[in-house]
Amino acid sequence: MAAEPKTRPTGVPVADFIAAVENPQRRADAEVVRAMLSEVTGEEPVMWGPSIVGYGSYRGPTGDWPVIGFSPRKAQLVLYIMRGFADFGDQLARLGKHKTGGGCLYINRLDDVDLGVLREMAASSVAWMRERYPG
Repeated sequence: MAAEPKTRPTGVPVADFIAAVENPQRRADAEVVRAMLSEVTGEEPVMWGPSIVGYGSYRGPTGDWPVIGFSPRKAQLVLYIMRGFADFGDQLARLGKHKTGGGCLYINRLDDVDLGVLREMAASSVAWMRERYPG
């Protein structure tokens, strides 16, 4: 049996975490993404470990994980798209300036991307995850 992940929900308030983000642009972007993902998922965000804001959860082969999440890292804003990007070719082409790696979408500034496309991708990923991992 695989070990449970170390990244688990915590009791830290998401608002406190975001308020502590040093870079004012990254902090403002995090607030926008927090609101967008709350609306897309219909769920309140929860801190997963010390730096991931997650929404919902699913039980995967390695334990419990958020259905979607983000982290306002020092270098970039990272969205965790658990579905991956194999079916997002059109949306990625329309998104704007970004990078991907695994299930991570890296954005320097939200001003660099089309928020409508980002929202579309988030909603599609959440729907796919909920269908695959009903809960």
